[in-house]
Amino acid sequence: MAEIPSLPQRAFTVDAVRRAELAAAFQTEADSYDKIRPAYPAAALDFTLQSQPRTAVDIGCGSGIFTAQLVARGLDVSAVDPSADMLRVLSERLPQVPSTCAAGEDTGLPGNEFDVVTYAQAWHWVDHPKASAEAARLLRSGGWLTLLWNQLDVSVGWVHRLARIMHAGDVHRPELEPPLGKEFSKPEHGIWHWSMELDFAEIIELTKSRSYYRRASESTRSKVEANLSWYWMEHLGHAPEAKVQVPYLTHAWRARRGTRR
Repeated sequence: MAEIPSLPQRAFTVDAVRRAELAAAFQTEADSYDKIRPAYPAAALDFTLQSQPRTAVDIGCGSGIFTAQLVARGLDVSAVDPSADMLRVLSERLPQVPSTCAAGEDTGLPGNEFDVVTYAQAWHWVDHPKASAEAARLLRSGGWLTLLWNQLDVSVGWVHRLARIMHAGDVHRPELEPPLGKEFSKPEHGIWHWSMELDFAEIIELTKSRSYYRRASESTRSKVEANLSWYWMEHLGHAPEAKVQVPYLTHAWRARRGTRR
């Protein structure tokens, strides 16, 4: 992808206290989050399911966006998230899926039970050594851990500026290999480019789903919305109701349970 000098070089170095503060923003307003966050492209599902797994646990499942895609592919899925409100939305969508309100570092689920463990939009919220050890405990021999992110494609200039105005904190350099514990082999990478059609109201909803906005004061929220209004309508010249193709990308990493060489 194109070089973006201001995109963070380190995506996984937030300390535990700061990580907990940011994650707390997702304990409520799950319906709003679920309404605007996109699903994952079919190619990313193919990448996740290349080993033809039958059972999966989706950790950090949120409102169940990726969980639903795994179920649609015929997997027997369990869901884990630390937010009871997110799991409420998931259970309304997928009443047949067992859910557990727990952190990824200590799910409480039985070990050696799953063919694949997935983290969609969630690996940056966990303690990586502890979460790696827990994923390895959950997996059967030869099982896979897959980590995925949807993010604005900030290699496109106008999208890069949009992401900065939105304070989109989950935009990382896709080529940065996520930290995994010694329980896993060196991960393999996949990346896919696509677009999401959004109007201005949906841009605002997407902004409201970010941890920065959720934790901000009312005055800061008003400033963010005003800046977005200027950028979207005056600078870019879009009418409020116009549907615009906003470039996205999905990047994923998969690693097999086993000792890294």
